Formats: sequence, C-alpha cells, structure tokens
Amino acid sequence: MLKKAHFKNFTRVPNDDWQFASGINVIVGENGLGKSHVLKAIYTLLKVQADAKDLSKSTLEKAYAEKLVAVLRPESLGRLAKRRQGRERCEIALTLEDPELDCAIGFATNAKSQVEVIQTPAKSLVLSPAYLPTRELVTLCPWFLPLYDNYHLEFEETWRDTVSLLGNPTLKGAREKDVTRLLEPLEQAMGGKVIVDSSSGRFYLQAPAEGRMEMALVAEGLRKLSMLARLISTGTLLKQGFLFWDEPETNLNPKLVKTVAASIVAVAASGVQIFIATHSLFLLRELEILLDDKAHRKLSRRWFSLAAYENSVLLEQSAQIEDIQTLVMLEQELAQSDRFLGWEAA
Repeated sequence: MLKKAHFKNFTRVPNDDWQFASGINVIVGENGLGKSHVLKAIYTLLKVQADAKDLSKSTLEKAYAEKLVAVLRPESLGRLAKRRQGRERCEIALTLEDPELDCAIGFATNAKSQVEVIQTPAKSLVLSPAYLPTRELVTLCPWFLPLYDNYHLEFEETWRDTVSLLGNPTLKGAREKDVTRLLEPLEQAMGGKVIVDSSSGRFYLQAPAEGRMEMALVAEGLRKLSMLARLISTGTLLKQGFLFWDEPETNLNPKLVKTVAASIVAVAASGVQIFIATHSLFLLRELEILLDDKAHRKLSRRWFSLAAYENSVLLEQSAQIEDIQTLVMLEQELAQSDRFLGWEAA
C-alpha cells in the first residue's frame, strides 16, 4: 500500500505531502492543475520498481528517467521541473507500508536523460500498478503493442502498458467467483460479455441476441467499460494492487457513471488501492453515496482538491469530503443552478 507521496517543484503540482488511504483516493479540480501529472508520476515510480530486475542505483536512475519521459512526454526530463527563473530542482518521494519499498528521486531543470536516486528501494514491488487513461484502448488491441515497440510513436507509454495487460488470458480457478461478481454489473450495462478472438487477438462484445459485435462498432462509453471488464476477467486488476484511472467519467452518460462508480468501490473492497482524477461532480457524489452505505463504510477513502490561487495551485486533502473547501466543480454547479433559476424566472 502507498501511504504518502511527496512532491517538490514537479510541474504545477503543489509542493506538499499527499497522504493516501488504502482504499479509494479521489483527486478533483479544474483542468491544467496537475491531477493527471500526480497519477502518472506515482504510477511511473511504482511501475519501474515492479518491473526492475536490478535495483542498483545506476540502473534505476536510467529506468526512472526513461519511464518519466515515456509516460509524461516532455521534450526533455528537465521540462517536468516547475517553471521558475533560474535553475530549479524537482523531487518526488514515495512512502509505502513496507519501508523497504520506499523510493525517492530528484532532477533539475537542466536534466536531459537521467535522474538522481535519492533513496533506493531495498526490494522490488510485487504488486504492479495498472493505469487506465481517459481513452478506451480495446480497439488498439492487438496491433498497437508491436507498433509501439518497433517505432517511435508520440503516444504515452501508459497506453502500451495497458494494452499489454488487456492481452492477458482469462482467469480460471479459485478467484473466478470474485471475477463473476465484479463483472455482473458491467456486463449488464454493456449488454454482453467481452471476448477475444484467439486467432486475431481482436476484441468483441458478445451480446445474447445479436452475436459478436466488433469493438469499433460499440459506443465509446461502453468500450471504456469493456476495458475495465477485461482487466477484471483476466484477474489482472485483482492482482495489480494499484489502479490509477484518469477521468473515468469521460464519454459516459450518468447511468454508466453510476456503474463505473459501483465497480470502483467493489474493486477497492477486493483489496486494490485506487487513485482517481476527475472533475465530474456526478462521479464524486456517486462515490460519496456508495461509500456512505453501510456495506462500505469501513472502506478507507481520501479526498483531494486542487485549486488555482494567484500564480500557484493549492492542495486540500481530508478523509471527509465535507472538510474540502475548494471544490470548484461544486461552486460552478451551484452557480449554473442559480443562472438557470434566474433565467426561468425571467
């Protein structure tokens, strides 16, 4: 479990310590304030530590730098340091439940391709993270993986990582009951099951009355659900330990957002630590409703808000959403209601 992340001079992310819950962590705020950057930075450090076969300082320095550039896509590593006059130094540190997994890195604005490892983890991470971007990826399977590995493409590497996970075989054995339970609401919303053609590797939606439908012909919102369903059906998500999901609500109608929210809570209850970035008030409220239910009240949660203030970004965090004062999305929602009521009265 990730307990804390420390950021100093990393893009627009506030210089602060982020204290995480073992269950669900939700980051809210307007566009451009660093929500996605937080998810991608933490994912990067955990992914390197999970994949590393050699934990020597020199190997990790190269691996962290390459992964940061591949995931965040700056022109050079130093571009990820906060923009200020003169030379600035950026630092990112992760504190996990097991102190032997703790890690920390740093680099300056003039860094091109290598970071300094401030704290080297004593052992590799057993549970690897999974990252779901805002775009669905099932229609990229299976052709995207060899294309990315053999050519220089301007796509962030989280896409490559997730497409690789989607290709895993379907789970069987003791955990099949858990998978079936988690898949049921997703398959009801999609109107069928996600299947993979063994010869081509292409994905289809198998509907009871309509047969196989190519994923490219399925609505994009349902394709996002199918991506989550696939990771559950392979057991990959249940074994990952960490799920990072950037704007789960993208291209989903409110009914499907409710299904996604219920799935997020169910996956977290199965033991996966979840990190979400969103600016959807509907998703925020739905998660709050579900977590307030008696069945999930013991599931730990933490809320984070990023808000622009003068030339900086402010961070608020709490285990209680009522303690967060800078929920800009709520202010805008209320302001719209006032405008609508004023227009209706006129």
